[in-house]
Amino acid sequence: MKQIIFLLGFAIFMMFNVLQINGQIMQQVTGAGIVNWQDQIIKATGIGGPNPNSPISSQRAGAIRAAKMDALRQLLETVQGMQLTSETIVRNAFVENDVIVSKVSGVIKNFKQVDIRYLSDGSVEVDVEVPISGILRNFLFPENFKFKKPEDANFEKTSSNSTEIFTGLIVDARGFDIMPAIAPKIFSEDGNEIYSVAAVSRDCAVQIGFTGYEKDMQKANTNERVKGNPIIVKSIKAAGTNKTDVVISNSDAAKILAAAESMDFIEKCKVMIVLD
Repeated sequence: MKQIIFLLGFAIFMMFNVLQINGQIMQQVTGAGIVNWQDQIIKATGIGGPNPNSPISSQRAGAIRAAKMDALRQLLETVQGMQLTSETIVRNAFVENDVIVSKVSGVIKNFKQVDIRYLSDGSVEVDVEVPISGILRNFLFPENFKFKKPEDANFEKTSSNSTEIFTGLIVDARGFDIMPAIAPKIFSEDGNEIYSVAAVSRDCAVQIGFTGYEKDMQKANTNERVKGNPIIVKSIKAAGTNKTDVVISNSDAAKILAAAESMDFIEKCKVMIVLD
């Protein structure tokens, strides 16, 4: 039993291994590509070899086609391996929804080729990327996600109780090995949800993403999502099965909720999480 638990934990670690390359938060999906959570880009490298039964003049073109097909497969595997919430990856959320898988495949077929390498054995490596754009994100939020209803949103809010206007929220979550996800949650220490899909506009979540990630506090402060005068709080621990959720103090939670009553930064997904 202990061995099974260890292997399960190891498999989860490998599937969601988060790398730090050149100051970027990268999620390596085993056997597939990489998710750059800061720039919201998925990258993959496809490899294709020449068909020795084809005419020599067409072998390179065939190798390029094979590399692109391999890259497309890896992109799809990467999307399916992304952490959706702390408990669910994208693949598990849509395990029986072939329509969604088909739509996602249709989006990533429009990948951008960023580099190509011709190897001495005749094989080819192709680097490709695709943005986690509004179109792609639109298909990644399951139907059971209960976003804030449009009729409940009020984007004309202004602060009536304070002269201080907040432009967003930054949670300093460094030191807790928190993992990135498409839709993480923020909890108060007594377990109340401070930030979740129920608090945001679906349109905003699709357009700019549910939350932004950074490694550097200064970069987070100047990020277009929150820049101006964001509320800055410190997490006190990680939460959730795969540690994608953040817990903050009750006093910080009260400050955020009080400001959110008269301002729109929560509804508009103006939230950044700073990770190690």
